[in-house]
Amino acid sequence: MFDIKYIYEAESVEDALRALSSDPSSQVISGGTDVLIRVREGKDAGCGLVSIHNIPELKGIGMEADGTIIIKPATSFSHITNHPLIKKHLNMLGEAVDQVGGPQVRNTATIGGNICNGATSADSASTMCTLNAVVVLQGPQGVRRVPVTEFYTGPGRTVRRQNEVCVAFEIAREDYEGWAGRYIKYGKRKAMEIATLGCAVRVKLSADRKIIEDVRLAYGVAAPTPVRCLNAENA
Repeated sequence: MFDIKYIYEAESVEDALRALSSDPSSQVISGGTDVLIRVREGKDAGCGLVSIHNIPELKGIGMEADGTIIIKPATSFSHITNHPLIKKHLNMLGEAVDQVGGPQVRNTATIGGNICNGATSADSASTMCTLNAVVVLQGPQGVRRVPVTEFYTGPGRTVRRQNEVCVAFEIAREDYEGWAGRYIKYGKRKAMEIATLGCAVRVKLSADRKIIEDVRLAYGVAAPTPVRCLNAENA
């Protein structure tokens, strides 16, 4: 059984912010594949939940006029993997989130939850680090943008405040155009496994494809937070 004080279904981002601010012990829930496990284990027992799962403005993937790709946080992994923009421009991210759990989990779990739960084992995290993704947070004081490489503060901890909601992830055109890469997940078994190590690497080649012009390397589970290997990249 789940020991939950209440669950409030927010109708908009502003509604969710009001609900979170009115109860400092409440927390956000979307797909619930991580939150409900913590509640069941007693780690967050008795808390109030503010659901953002059915807020239309928090779902979907789009592209701005300048080429920036916007991924909304309540978008499920299955939708990310199969979306035309992801397949064309961010196929590495689609392949990474397609390794999360099984089909049931991927149909329910969201990228917002995967990033915002602060887990270093999150399959999307190291890939988003190599994409220089920006986390867009909205709270009572307004909107702020945090590079995902500065978002994590420790195991299960991020800079997101209790009364803030992640409203988008932004990936600039220069961070995906001309780049290619791969995410490799290591585990004790091939499926339904939490990563024991996750490695994301992206490279940008010269026009003749003979010279590596730039490289980005990130790991999950190798440290208390997902990390970019800047020294290795520079070398």
